[in-house]
Amino acid sequence: MPRPSVCVYCGARAGTRPSYTATAQATGAMLAARGWRLVYGAGDVGLMGEVARAAMAAGGQCFGVIPAHLYNREVGKRDLSTFIITEDMHERKKVMYMNSGAIVVLPGGAGSLDELFEVLTWRQLGLHAKPILLLDTEGYWRPLMALLRHLVAEGFADASLLDYVELLPDVAALESRLATAFG
Repeated sequence: MPRPSVCVYCGARAGTRPSYTATAQATGAMLAARGWRLVYGAGDVGLMGEVARAAMAAGGQCFGVIPAHLYNREVGKRDLSTFIITEDMHERKKVMYMNSGAIVVLPGGAGSLDELFEVLTWRQLGLHAKPILLLDTEGYWRPLMALLRHLVAEGFADASLLDYVELLPDVAALESRLATAFG
């Protein structure tokens, strides 16, 4: 049976709170400790770099995917278990999605939102049933959840949309949820 793999979307920046970095590091270490492969954007900057370095330091496997145009900007991390350079962002997102059994989203910016909304839309359309898990460090994702509820209330999405995203308070809850998902 193949090793369970977790796609982690997160910022190419560290953000303003030290807790974001600590959570990224704890996530990477937890994935490695459980023997779950990290699938991520292959950058060595921001929270992306923190997750990968922590996973690698704990002996974990890391599968990184980066588009050629971001290789220098995100400082492509070449010392990963698997390192793939794609032609564009669309291919990057597809390769990351296809090589994972669950999606985890840590704090991040527009790129992380883009990745999240793509897999959320695919889930809404019935194209997959992978868990989409938001790690809610210091309430980071609560405004997004309010927006999703607003979409439903205004008639632009079915209430089932809210069932496709799970808000988790910390890495321990994330680990428990992933253990359930991977059986």
